[in-house]
Amino acid sequence: MLRNLFEHYLHDMSEWFDVDVNAHGSYSFDAASIWADGYDAYLAKDGESLVGFALVGPATEWLPDEDAHDMHEFFVLRRFRRTGCGQKMAELIWDQYPGNWLVRVLDANVTAVPFWRSTVSSQSGGSHTEETRDVNGRPWRFFQFVSEPEAGE
Repeated sequence: MLRNLFEHYLHDMSEWFDVDVNAHGSYSFDAASIWADGYDAYLAKDGESLVGFALVGPATEWLPDEDAHDMHEFFVLRRFRRTGCGQKMAELIWDQYPGNWLVRVLDANVTAVPFWRSTVSSQSGGSHTEETRDVNGRPWRFFQFVSEPEAGE
């Protein structure tokens, strides 16, 4: 399922990155790299319908905090965008990993930046930082915040 969803994700990302279809016309992705790199993968569903996926890993490439988490990849199928599914998926993941978080978004992804700004602000109660960083010649937004465990956990 994850490999199939990645096809849709790569199709979307091809707008900004040099991603091309293979000789068979598909965006093939070797999901083995996810497990080799130690990411935790999450699939989201709404009833019986797949909604999207997220990959969570350490943020050590970007932050000095060895315990910080990075929302490495996050994807919601177009049909479920602007329905609240993406925000709910992010919140459920953040609740699983209390502590410091990083969310990175390509500035050119003009629909994702406000989504993450709003979702991070909601999760952090407005207590987050947002900065622009140049990564490989492209501007990215870096959102940092602390996810607190829910009361009673």
